[in-house]
Amino acid sequence: MPSHILPVTNPNLHSSKQHSYLRIDPTTMPLKQGDPITSTGLESSPFEDETIISVRPLLSRTPSFAGTTTTSSASYQQRRRRVASENSLPSLSDDSFGQRPSPAREVDHAASETFLLTRLSLKLLRYMGVGYRWIMRFLALGCYSLMLFPGFIQVGYHYFFSSRVLRSIVYGDQPRNRLDLYLPKNTDGPKPVVAFVTGGAWIIGYKAWGSLLGQQLSERDIMVACIDYRNFPQGTMSNMVEDASEGISFVCNKIADYGGDPNRIYLMGQSAGGHIAACALVEQAIKEAGGESTTWSASQIKAYFGLSGGYNLFKLVDYFHSRGLYRSIFLSIMEGEESLRRFSPEVIVQDPNLKNAVSLLPPIVLFHGTADYSIPADSSKTFAETLQSVGVRAESILYEGKTHTDLFLQDPMRGGNDRMFEDLVSIIHSDDREAQAKDEVAPPRRRLVPEFMLQVAHMVSPF
Repeated sequence: MPSHILPVTNPNLHSSKQHSYLRIDPTTMPLKQGDPITSTGLESSPFEDETIISVRPLLSRTPSFAGTTTTSSASYQQRRRRVASENSLPSLSDDSFGQRPSPAREVDHAASETFLLTRLSLKLLRYMGVGYRWIMRFLALGCYSLMLFPGFIQVGYHYFFSSRVLRSIVYGDQPRNRLDLYLPKNTDGPKPVVAFVTGGAWIIGYKAWGSLLGQQLSERDIMVACIDYRNFPQGTMSNMVEDASEGISFVCNKIADYGGDPNRIYLMGQSAGGHIAACALVEQAIKEAGGESTTWSASQIKAYFGLSGGYNLFKLVDYFHSRGLYRSIFLSIMEGEESLRRFSPEVIVQDPNLKNAVSLLPPIVLFHGTADYSIPADSSKTFAETLQSVGVRAESILYEGKTHTDLFLQDPMRGGNDRMFEDLVSIIHSDDREAQAKDEVAPPRRRLVPEFMLQVAHMVSPF
């Protein structure tokens, strides 16, 4: 049987278009007896079909922190060489910022994004196998999506047609190295920024998943950058961490150009995105402690927020297998069993040889629902306790009875007071009295979905 090939970025060829290839033979993959995908191969399917948008900064460019060198800046410009020239697309200057692209262009973009999301969903089903369990989950997913459809329509309209959403800004040269930027309506000064890495089981992650969070945080004068990244099988875990780190670097070095405050940058990830973001942060701290040259610093991150994430893969690999993310697939995503330690932040921070790196980590806050059966709440609780034991400021905030999607979708769509959202905003605005005063008189958030539909979605959610 012919082998399949998966492109793997060679770190020694970062600025080159050449690639090395990892040849994978399905007969030698780490399969476990009972997996229904023993004959499944890996294919590379680059996502090159998104529109590349070139934008002109809203504010004049300023250095983001004193440690940024001229060499790093020049290297950054080289890595963004694929961005279209300012003359080839309409700029977003003060004179033209309020203008929207033509309806035809918006419809074309919406169609291409819908096609991409459909392809991601089908890819997930392909790798999960099509058995009775997954047929039932697919039906549950359909019912779940139908219940939340009124909210999805409103969020999607804002995503595609709001002039305050800058979509698909290129941050690197790899496929899907793009981010969406959500701008606050109020532009009276530099705004705090949340660099957000979305979830998706490491297979169907996509930047648009953060559109609801981005919209609602921007209404509180907080800028949000939703970072896209390569998914499996287009990339494996090291590629995802590399992409996330590249996106964070863009935010740290360039966000002042868009009105963000480079001194108030927060890193956040949800589900698999929480795991990826945590790995990127810990890896960055290790590089800094080792004296390596970097394009961003862990000290630039004021705090890390993890939402429903998993941080110790040794405790999760068998649990995921029982949930349908089969061991063979998961180990392929994580580059083999020997790499589980490398991608387990909870394990890494306990290494006595990395004390200097651990001391560089920012405060860490982990949010989790106690009824989360996609990733158990103990994942956040034990990670926070481990961080505290090694001297890191950390805490876990648990929400009784909340599932994996309640905190991220149902509760925000319910409107009114959302405890997790208010906890997040209060931390970001903790040193800004003016923002706190505005938060106290902020109008309740608008309901997007009727309550009975949210209750049904809670019951049938396959996540």
